[in-house]
Amino acid sequence: YFLLSNLSFVDICFTSTTIPKMLVNIQTQSKVITYEGCITQMYFFTLFGLLDDFLLTVMAYDRFVAICHPLHYMVIMHPRLCGLLVLVSWIMCVLSSLLHSLLVLRLSFSTDLKIPHFFCELNQMIQVACSDTSLNIMLLYFSVGLLGGGPLTGIIYSYSKIVSSISAISSAQGKYKAFSACVSHLSVVSLFYCTMLGVYLSSAV
Repeated sequence: YFLLSNLSFVDICFTSTTIPKMLVNIQTQSKVITYEGCITQMYFFTLFGLLDDFLLTVMAYDRFVAICHPLHYMVIMHPRLCGLLVLVSWIMCVLSSLLHSLLVLRLSFSTDLKIPHFFCELNQMIQVACSDTSLNIMLLYFSVGLLGGGPLTGIIYSYSKIVSSISAISSAQGKYKAFSACVSHLSVVSLFYCTMLGVYLSSAV
């Protein structure tokens, strides 16, 4: 439950970065946000979005060990390793989000700026900047490739091994039990990536 509690906490924080401000805007009929508020919202949205991705990858590895190496599960996934994986995830995501935010702070923007999105998102901030954004774009692509593609590759690899292991189980009951252990995680992974894809496609239109 350690990984699940961390994922729940991050998910609550993730939605809290945009929903409260959006509700205030609806109530007050105002779409204005301060520059400081925009940078803060962008930082925390990036932080918790990355953390969500990393924790889902750690949980995919947890499912892989539980199904493919059930007899060694307690030896491999001991509390110290779980804590270390979560700590490393936090450190990498905090540093990445901080670096992106600091690089955005060096950009110049017009005084009457309108963002074509319902919250302050990193890619939109880079697009509406008035100064040179080549360094920001380069870092953004690097982050998407490494911090986005890396976890996704880890999830796909873990589930390819899980599918291979389930296929080797002879009894139908054993297959069902093994598969049912992954359904909830697969649902969350699908929801997360489909939602993120929808957000970026909507912002690109």
